[in-house]
Amino acid sequence: MRDPFFFGYGSLVNRRTHDFAEAYPARIGGWRRAWAHTGLRDVAFLTAVAELGTEMEGLIAAVPGADWQALDAREWAYTRHAVGHLVAHQAGREVHVEVYAVPPQHAAPPSVRHPILLSYIDTVVQGYLHSYGEAGAAHFFATTEGWDAPVLNDRAAPRYPRAQVLTILERDFVNAHLARYGADLIEA
Repeated sequence: MRDPFFFGYGSLVNRRTHDFAEAYPARIGGWRRAWAHTGLRDVAFLTAVAELGTEMEGLIAAVPGADWQALDAREWAYTRHAVGHLVAHQAGREVHVEVYAVPPQHAAPPSVRHPILLSYIDTVVQGYLHSYGEAGAAHFFATTEGWDAPVLNDRAAPRYPRAQVLTILERDFVNAHLARYGADLIEA
């Protein structure tokens, strides 16, 4: 049996946050990306939302030996959904793909009490910049719902456990797009 794949659309797009070696840019139809808070976490994260007529770019990566344990632990506030038939990718063969999504009954909008972490946004956008370039990273901003949510500026002391250090150009790119979409930056 061949290894299954996950579809990453947030921090999993940033290959520096995981060690899944076989990875390819991909696009999934029938799903969109949104910011959400769940009572299972203190801060808001990205989630995939099933919706006909939508699509989002991301990354698929093989899960060796179908050993989902470490990835499920990382994504513990989410459930997995089989979506292989909806994914266009460059793996060169048919693969089984699953996507993580916050169950709708547990999802709520971000708030001042449960903000989005800027260190998380930085990590996600760095991944899109490396996999898709500036146009792809701009597309990430344009196709993600919920930029009116509070964003906690934790860059000086990142709270996101897999936070990455950005170059000045990457940081300026993030700042410009947050301003463009009217994100409400609050200081830590």
